Amino acid sequence: MRTGLTKQEKTTDIWFDKKTPTIYICTHNTDLKNRLTAYAEQYPDQCKLTEDDVVIGCKSFEIAKGRLSFRLTAPYSEERRRAASIFAKANNSFLKIIQSSSSTRIWIILEVN
Repeated sequence: MRTGLTKQEKTTDIWFDKKTPTIYICTHNTDLKNRLTAYAEQYPDQCKLTEDDVVIGCKSFEIAKGRLSFRLTAPYSEERRRAASIFAKANNSFLKIIQSSSSTRIWIILEVN
C-alpha cells in the first residue's frame, strides 16, 4: 500500500503499564495487522480493532494483557546450526538425498500436488 511514508516511519508501537489491564498496539506491519485483525474477529472479548486509518495504512488495537507475548530467542551456535541443518535434511519429506556410486550427493526436489 502506498502511504507516502518511508519505511522508517512505518512503525509498530506497543503501549502498556502495570495499572491498566489493556495493551495498546498501533502498527503499519501488514503481517501483524492481519494476525491481530483475525484474532479480534475470533476473540472479540479479548481484542478489538479501535482504528483503521486507510490513508496512512495504520491499524490500532486494544488487547487484554496476557494475550500478547514476546519471544526472545538466543542466537544459534555454529554447532547447533549444523545439528539443525542435519536434522532438517534427514526429516524433510520433500527433499531426498540419493547417494550415487561415486559417493556424490545428488539433490532431487520432489513436487507434491
